[in-house]
Amino acid sequence: MSVQFKTRITAVGPEVADLAEGGVVILFADGAPPELAEVSILHLTEEDPSDSSPPVGSVIQIGEVSAKITGMGDYAWQKVKEIGHVVITFNGASKVERPGEICAAEISADRLVSALKVGAVITIG
Repeated sequence: MSVQFKTRITAVGPEVADLAEGGVVILFADGAPPELAEVSILHLTEEDPSDSSPPVGSVIQIGEVSAKITGMGDYAWQKVKEIGHVVITFNGASKVERPGEICAAEISADRLVSALKVGAVITIG
């Protein structure tokens, strides 16, 4: 399967580790307002998102950590394409709670937090 999105982490907000310990990662494109940047991974796109959303079973890779997508919100991919924003919840759920959310297989909190560092590449697909 081909990569449907590739981006590089440019900043990690001070509250990101706390959220990641609960299995939640929020991506926002560079230039997000400061109040959003505090809880977000800021990133710079290296390969624009594909027109179609990745199917369930596609892989999200953050640095050396990867997980399969288990659920896709109705508007999640549209938000990635429009403003570089998405909430990824590593809970293994097949049914998403919010339309702008992607659910993925569970990852240990320690591994997820350690993967979220400036310069790490994130790919989806």
